[in-house]
Amino acid sequence: MSEGRRPVAVIAGASGFIGRAVVGAFAADGYELRLVGRGEPIRWHDSDALRRAVDGADIVLNFAGKSVNCRYDDRNRDEILDSRVRTTRALRDAIAAADDPPRAWLNSSTATIYRHSMDRANTESSGEIGTGFSVDVARAWEREFFAGSLPHTRRAALRTAIVIGDGPAARMLLGIARWGLGGTQFDGWCPPHRRYRGIGTHPTGSDHAPWYRTHGRQKFSWVHIDDVVAAIRFIRDDDRLTGPVNIVAPGVSDNQTLMRTLRRIVGTRVGMPTMRWMLEIGMWALRTESELILKSRWVSPEVLTNAGFTFAHTDLGTALTEVWDDVSGGRRPRRP
Repeated sequence: MSEGRRPVAVIAGASGFIGRAVVGAFAADGYELRLVGRGEPIRWHDSDALRRAVDGADIVLNFAGKSVNCRYDDRNRDEILDSRVRTTRALRDAIAAADDPPRAWLNSSTATIYRHSMDRANTESSGEIGTGFSVDVARAWEREFFAGSLPHTRRAALRTAIVIGDGPAARMLLGIARWGLGGTQFDGWCPPHRRYRGIGTHPTGSDHAPWYRTHGRQKFSWVHIDDVVAAIRFIRDDDRLTGPVNIVAPGVSDNQTLMRTLRRIVGTRVGMPTMRWMLEIGMWALRTESELILKSRWVSPEVLTNAGFTFAHTDLGTALTEVWDDVSGGRRPRRP
């Protein structure tokens, strides 16, 4: 970067929860921003505009993709996959065609790429990739991201856990607790369905939804939105970091502890324990999927911690309390 020139960041998916936070952070860091997406100055269908945007940029960040907080019907399944693979391919093609390609490209991925894990944490070096729809989406996403040769551009896939902040995941969890449904959620038998079957060119897993006897102890890995932004800045500035990077707070909670914490924060005396078949009815009403809270997600940030990154938010209760204060206007609940 020449002296006196503002650094340039190309950010795709800037209207989403993480994207908005990153836009604010990079603007505060003095970056010139070039935004890509529907309703943005640069559109996905305009390959020439994409190439011009990345040409001479210092970094590209991609958070584009349809939200997974929906029912996995055929139409949504296809859109979840296509919105990730197509946009990632478009950026890769633009970078490959650039005369002055960016030195770094950070692309969203997901920690749900790992298997349902009750026995140990999944790290970047020792984690086991899972099977089924969500995993197939993540595998295809990363495969597209790392495809081809981009010799002048460092690439890092951000395998991000469930993000705690004033966003959709935390609002859904707090809402469940407020509605009196904040009891432990037990995996187990459910009416058979095929929404979690594999997808893509190499689909994996069973045609039927898997279930496990977790006894409400399925693991819950998470990360605070402020630490997501801090980690992205850290990866941006450390040229050693490449490949998959787990963005997840150290330590892990479980469903029983999570729901008890949520009940305390919102001031609900009781929460009805929920069996899988009951939860499926509630998730149908909410137009989302039980996998989001029943899969045992146990992930550890090996790459970041080994590189010297320090997480500011490591207590789940404190993080959720901060979110509740934001969404409730600072009103504290009456204690039981």
